Amino acid sequence: MPTILLALVPIFIIIFVIGFIIGLYNKLIQRKNQVEQAFATIDVLLQKRWDLIPNLVAVAQNYMQFEKSTLTEIAKLRTRAISERLNDNTRIALENQISRNLGNITVAIEAYPELKTNENFLQLQYSLNEIEEQISAARRFYNTAVTEYNNAVEMFPTNLFASWMNYRLKVQFQTSPQERQNVNVRNLFNP
Repeated sequence: MPTILLALVPIFIIIFVIGFIIGLYNKLIQRKNQVEQAFATIDVLLQKRWDLIPNLVAVAQNYMQFEKSTLTEIAKLRTRAISERLNDNTRIALENQISRNLGNITVAIEAYPELKTNENFLQLQYSLNEIEEQISAARRFYNTAVTEYNNAVEMFPTNLFASWMNYRLKVQFQTSPQERQNVNVRNLFNP
């Protein structure tokens, strides 16, 4: 009887090692899929934002001749983001630039009281603010998923599988240096 148990020990060890390897492999796949799902969520929200931008630009252009260059830049960035096949890093940088420019429009709107009372514009601005909040939440989720994925890619022993599977570190959404600066309230009231 003890010889049978002794013979089964290597089989149990092999089964344990195989189970452990499968668990590590599945963990990496799960992390990768979670990052892709989080990015896809952001993609859906960005599409909503892209759909709102032409309407916002059209309404705002009737009032804001001075900020025409900002509006044109946003439209150009939107077109580039939609039409080009971009890698994740370039896409993240482009979307951050769009967010920055949309923030500039919001600041410029303060100089146009008649625009702030336009019902169409108010509805568009509300929708855009709502989508921006959803994008912000989705970016936080994406950054969490990327952190977990990057940890799995870098930490032992999953880093061995990640290297074998050719997994690379992912880039997180980050705030630009301009967005980290304090807002000068005086400039908001002196267009």
